[in-house]
This record gives sequence, structure tokens and C-alpha cells, in this order.
Amino acid sequence: MGTRYQQLTLEERCELARLQAQGCSYRQIAAALDLAPATITRGVKRNGSSRQRGDQSVYADQQARARRWQGSKLERDADLREWVLARLKAGWSPQQVCGRLKRETGRTILSHETIYRFIDAQIRRGKAYDWRHYLPQGKTYRGRTKRGQPGSRIPYRQGLEARPPAAAARQTPGHWEADLMLFSAYGQAALVLAERYSRLLVARLPQGNLAEPIAAVIGQALNGLPAEWRQTVTFDNGSEFARHYRWHEQGIATYFCDTHSPWQKGGGENAIGRLRRTLPRRTDLATLPEGALIERVRA
Repeated sequence: MGTRYQQLTLEERCELARLQAQGCSYRQIAAALDLAPATITRGVKRNGSSRQRGDQSVYADQQARARRWQGSKLERDADLREWVLARLKAGWSPQQVCGRLKRETGRTILSHETIYRFIDAQIRRGKAYDWRHYLPQGKTYRGRTKRGQPGSRIPYRQGLEARPPAAAARQTPGHWEADLMLFSAYGQAALVLAERYSRLLVARLPQGNLAEPIAAVIGQALNGLPAEWRQTVTFDNGSEFARHYRWHEQGIATYFCDTHSPWQKGGGENAIGRLRRTLPRRTDLATLPEGALIERVRA
């Protein structure tokens, strides 16, 4: 292990420059900043300052940060890189590689994210697409990292386990499944409501696919129905349904499928599948004549 040195912060460098301008010695500056004199001396010398010019605080901080980055751990350690790549080539996943390293050494050496970033960097730097074969799925580029589980940002969310058994059994009316039918044109979507007992299908065209217009359209679709026909609504975990709690005051309970399980509201999924036969994704809703959506729902 090499020697570890304390780095000056930008605030400390600014104070160092001020004290230098007043003619203070390195020992006096070190005492004022509660640091070792060697830290002050090394910081001034390494960043090209002098007593005549004083410590150039911002420049010095930038220089220190630039020296601190030495590349990925796999780029710096050739032996570790060869060990990791050999196991990736043998079909191991990055998680398995890191787990084996930790087990053999008794400590965490690197994370699977480090491996993914290293492979991604090799591909992007030189368009070396062969590097993707080191990964289990062989993807050329990584997708966006998702933070949190689907539905984690939906307030007052209840899962299907709380839904009345009658809704699942289709024994009584008033239990709906809602879904959004998206199209290629930006912002175009159709809201589809399927009633489980009667198989009644209701479709509306909201003004956008955000939570506010979706909430307004669902309220308009259900408000005119008798109370026994608007008991529950089931959604997937899309953020467009985040305002579901607005209907609780009207006696409408809301529930959500398990994550990655839209099949749990099969009635709505089946209804959208039928509508797709005459309304494929490439359809431009702006060109549909008035009443065309209703005709397709009735078909």
C-alpha cells in the first residue's frame, strides 16, 4: 500500500492564498488551517505556485482533481483485468465474477457495475463491438439505469392482494381495469377501461399521457355510472396513474398489479389486443374522423 496524503479543499486553498498574500509562513498557515506544514508545502509546490504569485486556488484545485483520476481499476491493474476477462469469456456474469473475488480474498475488490462500465467504455471509445461478447446478453450498448421499483413513486398504492375477491371472480359489476394504449406519434394515447363482469369497454382520448389528464378522463368516464358500477379500478404501475387516489372520495377503490405483471389485469390487456387489429401503433389519431374510436370499440 502506498502512502496516502490529505488533499486540500477549495476553501482551504482560498484561505491559503489569503494568508500567503499577508506574508504568513507555511507553518503559520498550517497552524491556522489545522493541517501539517508538509501538507501546505506539498500543495503549493505541486500546483506551480510561488510566494511571489501566491497560491492560485481554483487552478490548484483543478490540478489536484485531474491527477486524482487514473482510470478504471480494471485499466490500472492488468492482472485483475485478465482474471476478470477470462471468467467473463467463460460465461460468468459480472455479478458472479465479483462474488468469486470477494469469496477468495475476503473483501470487496470491485463491483459488477465497474465491470459493466469498463466493457461499455471499450465499446464506445473505439467502436470495438466484439467487447459485447464478454457480457451475458451480448448487448452493444447499455440501457438506462432504473432507480427504484416500478410503482415506488405512486402514493397510496395498494396491491391486488387487497382487492375484493368478487372482482377477481367476476361475480358482480363495477370492477374495472384501466390501461393506456400508446401510438407512435408523440403524446398520442387512448385510455381503455374494461369492466370485468359485463366485458363493457370504454375508450377515451386524453389530452396527453401524464397523470393529470389521465385522472380527469377516468373521472369523466366513471362519474355518470351508478355507484354499484364504479367500485374498483385496477392499474399497472405506470406513472400516468399516479393520481388514482382522487377517486377515493367518490367511493372508488384503486389497486395495482404486481411489478412487471400486467397480465394480472388480463381483461384490459385482451381488449387492447383486439383494438390493435384496427388501430395499430402507427395510427395517427389526429387523422381519425369523429366517432371512429367509438366504432372500433363497438366492433
